[in-house]
Amino acid sequence: MKTYLPKSLGLKKEKLSHLHFFFHDIVSGPNPTAVRVAESPSTNSSSTLFGYIAMIDNPLTMGPEPESKVVGKAQGIYESAAQHELGLLMVLNFVFSEGKYNGSTLSLLGRNAVFSGIREMPIIGGSRAFRFARGYAQAKTHTFDLETGNAVVEYNVYVLHY
Repeated sequence: MKTYLPKSLGLKKEKLSHLHFFFHDIVSGPNPTAVRVAESPSTNSSSTLFGYIAMIDNPLTMGPEPESKVVGKAQGIYESAAQHELGLLMVLNFVFSEGKYNGSTLSLLGRNAVFSGIREMPIIGGSRAFRFARGYAQAKTHTFDLETGNAVVEYNVYVLHY
């Protein structure tokens, strides 16, 4: 086993960055960004949609409005993983397409108790500007439309990276 110093890999001083954006989860209409890809036989009769799996390619924007500037995408899956409360397993990448983080990603893996005020999920890695990233994301529902199921979620992400 060989040990490397971060500097030998071209890594600079570790820093803490705060990112703020809005996640648009669009499940209805002609161009949904979250689509059901699997379910169990009992998903539709479950009060928590237990067994529901959705693939997402959700826009990340500067503001909560749909026409706000897009800064990236949230790509991955979320699943209803709890039988007695609405708790999602989130497995996704934040893929940034603007500014100094253009082309960089952050990976999130964690539990999202969607009816809690602020949910905290771990950031477990990243790429390019976020190599060796670690941190956490706080999600807070900005708007949720009961009729359509569409939601806008505010994210504050705190990440240590080189």
